[in-house]
Amino acid sequence: MGQSSVTFRLTVQPTAGDALRIDIEVGQTLFVLGANGTGKSSLLQRFVGAAINNARRITASRQTWFQSSAIEFSPARKQQLEEQARNWDTSPQSRWMEQNPSHRSGITLYDLIDAENVEARAIATALRSGDVDGAQALARKTAPIAKINELLALSNISVAISVEGGDRLMASKDGSQPYGAAELSDGERNALLIAADVLTAKPGTLLIIDEPERHLHRSIISPLLTQLFKYRDDCAFIVGTHDLMLPVDNPESRVLLVRSCSYSGQQASQWDVDLIPANADIDEAIKQDIVGSRRKIVFVEGEASSLDRPLYSVLFPGVSVRSKGSSRDVEHAVNGIRASETLHWVKAWGIIDNDGRDPASVAALQSGGIFALPFYSVESIYYHPDLILAVARRQAAVTGGDGDANAQAAIQAAISATQSHFPRLAARAVEKSIRRSIFTSIPTLRQIEAKQAIALQIDTAAIVDGETAALSTAAQTGDWTRILTRCPIRETQALDAIARAVGLQNRFQYESAVLQMLRDDPAALQIARAMFGSLAAELQAA
Repeated sequence: MGQSSVTFRLTVQPTAGDALRIDIEVGQTLFVLGANGTGKSSLLQRFVGAAINNARRITASRQTWFQSSAIEFSPARKQQLEEQARNWDTSPQSRWMEQNPSHRSGITLYDLIDAENVEARAIATALRSGDVDGAQALARKTAPIAKINELLALSNISVAISVEGGDRLMASKDGSQPYGAAELSDGERNALLIAADVLTAKPGTLLIIDEPERHLHRSIISPLLTQLFKYRDDCAFIVGTHDLMLPVDNPESRVLLVRSCSYSGQQASQWDVDLIPANADIDEAIKQDIVGSRRKIVFVEGEASSLDRPLYSVLFPGVSVRSKGSSRDVEHAVNGIRASETLHWVKAWGIIDNDGRDPASVAALQSGGIFALPFYSVESIYYHPDLILAVARRQAAVTGGDGDANAQAAIQAAISATQSHFPRLAARAVEKSIRRSIFTSIPTLRQIEAKQAIALQIDTAAIVDGETAALSTAAQTGDWTRILTRCPIRETQALDAIARAVGLQNRFQYESAVLQMLRDDPAALQIARAMFGSLAAELQAA
C-alpha cells in the first residue's frame, strides 16, 4: 500500500442513531471542537487507541519543560520508554493524567537531535564516497531543526535552535550567545516541543494533538499549526481544541463538534456530535457562528452588547443567539445556512427590526425564517405597554403604591417625552424605508444593457408630514403602541421617563428588571413571546 493511500478509519458512537464513521487520510486534518466537560479528550483518547501502532499523541497535560538540554538516555532506554508511553496511551487514565511526563519531553528532544545528526552523517558519508551530487541533494533537504526555525519565525518567536556537540540542543534569541534550550520561556519551549513531535514523526503517522492552545497565545499557535500541516502532508492530524478560530483558520479541514457525552461506568461511551465537512459551502464568518453554536441558531441585529442578544437568549432558551450587525447581515447568514446542503443539521432563523417594512415584505422574509419585529426596534419589546404594566405591578408589590396607575403614568410620561421630537422621529422612521426603495430601484445589468431609462421620484415632504401627523394622532389618543411601531424611541428621554414612573432609577435598571421578570414569570414570558408570531413554535418544533 502506497503512503498516499494510508487511511485511518475511526468511529464515534453517537448518543442517538448509528455509529459515525470518520476516515482520515494522510494530508487531512480533523478538528475536534468542544467545551470543557463535553468528552472531547475522552474521544481523542479513543482515537489514539484505535490507531495506537501508527499514532503519536501530544497531550494537553504534557510537561512543557525538560530537565536538560542534552540527550539523557541511551537508544535502548529510549525505545523502552516509547513502548511504555504507547501502552499508557491506551489506558483510560491517560485522558487526564500523564505517566513519566519528563520522559516524553526527553524522547522529543532525543528525536530532534538524532534527526539532525542522522542528516549530518548521511551528508558526510556521501562526500566520503565521492557522491558530491548526492551530498548536495541531501543538504538541500530541510532538516527538522531548520524547519523549526522557519516555524518559529513565522509564529513571531525570535529564537533560533541549533545542535552543539552532537547531543545538546541550544537556542539563540535575536542573535545572542547560544544557551541551553531548557532555558527557553514556557511559550517558546511549548512551540518547540509541538513542532519537534510533529516534524520527527514517521511518514503515515496519525498525529493527535490535544489543546495546543493551552500554553500558547493564538497569535502563535494558529500560524504554527497551519504551517505544520503543510510541512507534514505525509501525516494525518486530529486536533482537539476549545479555540473556535483554529478550524476557521484552516477551512480545508473538517470539524467534529462535540456537545456532550454519556458514560458507561467511569468512561465516556457515547457523544453528541456533528461533522462539518471541509470547505463547507458557507462563508467563513457564518462558519465561525456555527462552530460555537447549538444546532438551532437565531441571528439578530446589533452587537453582542446590545439589547437584542440578552432578550432573545431569555425568550428562546436552548437556542444559540448570534449578533450579526445589520439586517442585511442577518439575512445573509440565515439564507447561507438554509441554502447549504452540507449543514442540514443546523437550523437557522433571523430577527430584524421592522424599520417601516410593508406587510408584503414582512411576509416574504418570514417565509424564509426571518422575522421582522412588529415594532420599529428591539426597545419596543422592553417598553411594550403590557410589560410596562407587569414591571410596575411587580415594583409596587415591593415598594407599595398602585402598579396600574404607575404604568399609566409611565406611558403618559413617555408620550410627553417624545412629542417634541415627532418631526425628527418621523424623518428617522422614513429614512430607512426611502433608502430601501432606492436600493430596490437600482437597475439590473439587463436594464442597463437595454439602455432603459430609470426614474425614481419620492415625495419626501409628503411622506414625512404624513408620518408626523400619524405620530401626533397616536399621542392625542394615548396610543403608545402605535408610537413604538413607527419610530425609534431610544432617541428620546422616554425610556428614562418610563423607568422613573414605575419606581426605578433609569432605563438600564428598568431593562434589567424586564429580563429578570421574563426569567421567573411565565405569564410575562408568554406575553413577550407572542410578539414574535410563530417563531417560538417553529423553534420548538424544529
